[in-house]
Amino acid sequence: MSPTPSTLNVALIGFGYVGQTFHAPLIDSVDGLSLALVASSDAGKVHARLPQVRVTSDYLAAATDPAIDLVVIATPNDSHYPLACAALLAGKHVVIDKPFTVSMDEARDLVELAEVRGRLLSVFHNRRWDGDFLGAQAALRGGGLGDVREMVSRFDRFAPQPRDRWRERPGPGSGLWFDLGPHVVDQALCLFGSPQTVMADMAGLRDGAEGVVDWAQVVLGYASAGVQRRVTLHVTRLAAWHSPRFELHGTAGSWLSNGLDTQEDQLKAGMVPGAPGWGEDARPALQVVGAADPTPVPRPRGDYRQYYLGIRDALHGVGPNPVPAAEALQVMAVMECAMRSAAEGRTLRFTPA
Repeated sequence: MSPTPSTLNVALIGFGYVGQTFHAPLIDSVDGLSLALVASSDAGKVHARLPQVRVTSDYLAAATDPAIDLVVIATPNDSHYPLACAALLAGKHVVIDKPFTVSMDEARDLVELAEVRGRLLSVFHNRRWDGDFLGAQAALRGGGLGDVREMVSRFDRFAPQPRDRWRERPGPGSGLWFDLGPHVVDQALCLFGSPQTVMADMAGLRDGAEGVVDWAQVVLGYASAGVQRRVTLHVTRLAAWHSPRFELHGTAGSWLSNGLDTQEDQLKAGMVPGAPGWGEDARPALQVVGAADPTPVPRPRGDYRQYYLGIRDALHGVGPNPVPAAEALQVMAVMECAMRSAAEGRTLRFTPA
């Protein structure tokens, strides 16, 4: 009989919205991971949710704690790099909430450091396990749409008044492109790989935006054997009525999905990951082939737990890293190319990282 893999002790650095809504409950839901330490300036908030967890206000100490195997970084974007460096240098495995870092140079440094230290480095691109995205993958691979030549991916919010928080203040890693852009870019790369060109437009459309991006539209250009494909990525904070989340248009038909995946709302409501109904969404997608009427297509069940199950298995040597750092580096490369394109007002050739 093979020995039972040991439990991995996890430190979660940051207990803001992302840390408490996503990471803490997902880590808790996975056998073999133990949330042993949380770094937060508000111990009372942590203990109200996790009464048995050790809490420290010293983020650097949490990143280097001798009892910790895996460090999860869910702090403001400009702190990802120094905390991840400290953790890797201390021999820890590291998960970083998206975006990876605020620059390609920082991201490359972390990839190299993880390789030198022989540690796992991964980025929490959880939207790979959205039910609607899994449905888009299935539609693309199923062949019923013919050769898919166009995708539109929208991740829209409605928040017409800027809030006084780091995500919406000027500074490295702030703005909607760094907030929601990594999701739509990562999903596009999963479906179609690296583009040949990037054309972007970005703006601060809301009163009081103060130059911080709250709207972006990015077109990824693909060409192969004379066949053109375009992928349009759109994020905004001014969508009171949401357009389709995904559109796939091919030579034989189209596939459309409305509404965001349910898991974030379920987590906000306190649902335990894996509970009955977890990740389920009764809203069907619609597929249209030729001139036929739309056909409802059930959505696959989404499951963010698969990310941390993958992390656990990778650390025990029985599975791959669910989001390798090299893939997250490609996301950063597209994001930076899009920002340059928007700043220069022209289409750029894309060079993979």
